[in-house]
Amino acid sequence: MSSTRFTLPALALSLLAAGCSIFHRHRDAPAPPPVAVTRSADTPTPPTAARDLADAMTTVLRLTPEQTAQARQVLNSTVRQANAARQEYPASSPELGTALKRINLASDKELRQVLGPAAYREMQTKQAQIQAEMRK
Repeated sequence: MSSTRFTLPALALSLLAAGCSIFHRHRDAPAPPPVAVTRSADTPTPPTAARDLADAMTTVLRLTPEQTAQARQVLNSTVRQANAARQEYPASSPELGTALKRINLASDKELRQVLGPAAYREMQTKQAQIQAEMRK
């Protein structure tokens, strides 16, 4: 009984000490580099991209709830149209490029109406900040 009384705590203590060293073994190692997500021209845009962009625009540009809802509708429509064009045309075709330019111009025009002139200019100047906010 007395040997068990000392063996069990000693065993638990040694397992605890060994477990701690396992978890902290890589503490001083540098963090792995971030993985860059790349998309090819034929990869569909995820539907969450429109929501994420609208949320980032709301944060950076301080949009009203109404502007956010309208911008989200415009961006959702843009994603649907772009994905449809990617399914319709081959990835490296000039037709796809033309279709995407047309879709982006129409989306840009709608966003300009939704945001108003001042917020639209601010969006153009703060595009890098909006993209950084999306990555969060």
